[in-house]
Amino acid sequence: MNTIKLNYHKTHFLTSAPDIRHLPEDTGIEIAFAGRSNAGKSTALNALTNQKSLARTSKTPGRTQLINLFEVEPNCKLVDLPGYGYAAVPEQMKLQWQKALGEYLQVRECLRGVVILMDIRHPLKDLDQQMIEWAVSSKLPVLLLLTKADKLSQSARSKTVKMVREAILPFQGDIQVEAYSAQNKIGIDKLSAKLDSWFAENFTAQSEEN
Repeated sequence: MNTIKLNYHKTHFLTSAPDIRHLPEDTGIEIAFAGRSNAGKSTALNALTNQKSLARTSKTPGRTQLINLFEVEPNCKLVDLPGYGYAAVPEQMKLQWQKALGEYLQVRECLRGVVILMDIRHPLKDLDQQMIEWAVSSKLPVLLLLTKADKLSQSARSKTVKMVREAILPFQGDIQVEAYSAQNKIGIDKLSAKLDSWFAENFTAQSEEN
């Protein structure tokens, strides 16, 4: 298999869309970042790209209200999806986000992998498990990032990672579990290596098709 190493520090904002009808053409390779509203998605993206304000962060969960696309390089995009679960917003708005999220996940053909972020202190909530089930049934590889890993001691962190790895075995999918801390730079190398491998696999598959 070909290997590539992308420079995520060069990632730039491409566009925001309220739903899939407003997204750019369904081509290239997209890798989506999904998670509960308070899981630290935007913070994780900013740490990966070494940019403080690439993705909007806020002390108020649920600020990602649109599907946000970022381009690493031509045909390689990262997608920050609306957070699911807790968000202090009107119910109608919450339903709109959920609809946009569901449509993107079900319809977008250039989606090739999903990074699901969960707070390491509260992993595998019902909605997280639904997201994992959906990805596995769609035959998409998953990277589970246990964020805010700096909040636990090293032994507690290792114990939680081991527990989650065992808990996801029944899903029988292509799922990798890693601890992640934007604060302490834990797991950033594993995240970038996994993204590189997904982009490389799909470049290889596309070139073989052509």
